[in-house]
Amino acid sequence: MAKISPVSIKYMIHANFEAEGALEKPDVIGALFGQTEGLLGNELEMRELQKEGKIGRIEVELQKDGKRTIGVIKIPTALDQSETTLIAAAIETIERIGPSDSRIEIEKIEDVRGSKRDYIVDRAKKLLTQIQGSTDSREISNEIKSHVKLGEVEEFGDDKVAAGDLTGNEIILVEGRADLVNLMKNGVRNVVAMNGTKLPQGIKELSQEKEITLYVDGDRGGKLIIQNVLDNAKIKYIAMAPDGKEVEELTGKEILMTLRKKIPVEEYLSRAPYSDNRYTGRSYSRQDSEESPEPVKKTNSLSEKDIKFLEELSSENAGSGKAVILDENLKEMKAVSVKTLVGTLRRIQRQPRALVIDGTVTGGMIEAAEEVGCAAIVAKNFAASSKNIQMLSL
Repeated sequence: MAKISPVSIKYMIHANFEAEGALEKPDVIGALFGQTEGLLGNELEMRELQKEGKIGRIEVELQKDGKRTIGVIKIPTALDQSETTLIAAAIETIERIGPSDSRIEIEKIEDVRGSKRDYIVDRAKKLLTQIQGSTDSREISNEIKSHVKLGEVEEFGDDKVAAGDLTGNEIILVEGRADLVNLMKNGVRNVVAMNGTKLPQGIKELSQEKEITLYVDGDRGGKLIIQNVLDNAKIKYIAMAPDGKEVEELTGKEILMTLRKKIPVEEYLSRAPYSDNRYTGRSYSRQDSEESPEPVKKTNSLSEKDIKFLEELSSENAGSGKAVILDENLKEMKAVSVKTLVGTLRRIQRQPRALVIDGTVTGGMIEAAEEVGCAAIVAKNFAASSKNIQMLSL
């Protein structure tokens, strides 16, 4: 009997079977040959195909499951796609194996050459990095530069956020790791990432020591991030990607242009449609600026003591799925499910001062809070913004 060369294998048929009685491997193989005989003509007779080396050694794995037998069949072929699928379909017509009723179902037909191609590509990438000597290939040069710069990414703080070189006084703060990697690939290394909308404690502390430029996407999401960060950290400059673009997709030229156009936070707030002085949170207020020596106060704004209390309450409430409604003295009025918060706010009798919410704050929650005159919302993430409510991401 001819044997198929492993080099010649094109496809692997994977089939699952189950039978009502106890079986052995010869029973399964015998059924494959015997019950497909004559179905597809002499050219696709499985016995003949195996003799000619077009079908390889059939592998059968089986196990007993009570009175039943279940297992897996693997059939390697050197046939083309249409012939392989015909063989696979013929196997599914087998209704009996040995003395037992059975059912065979094709799980998949694997293109073995695809796996080889994947190996070739992966191996080629590794060999590419090992090429020694000079080359004029721009692609190889860029590949090596990207690999080297990506290797410079380090971890910062207890949250282990991605960071570059933070030894200087000027630091650029971006949203995610992809933004950071793009900046580092283009030569900007004094950068650290938040890894999401929640501001890590290490970055809050860093903002008290360094001159931070917040660099965000040029969309509504970027503006929401500015709002959250300014409520929780001391930021000196704001830089934004061009409208509709994300920092991670900018070219080197675009990165340098937008960073040159960075503006002081005070100027950004004066331009923003919601510049109503609500950025008076724990880490940032207008008195932080040399140009604004007078503190800006907001009616019913939160003190440092209030914010610390809310931070502790938020930690206690984490994972509960609840929203805590607080009165003007920050005493608990009611704790309700986050899902029922909107309805509760619209029925509430007394005006709440603050909400502590476990999870993401939606636009509907913010709208309901505005309607009842709520002054502050504390949560991990915000899906919408408000010009009337102080938002703290703790």
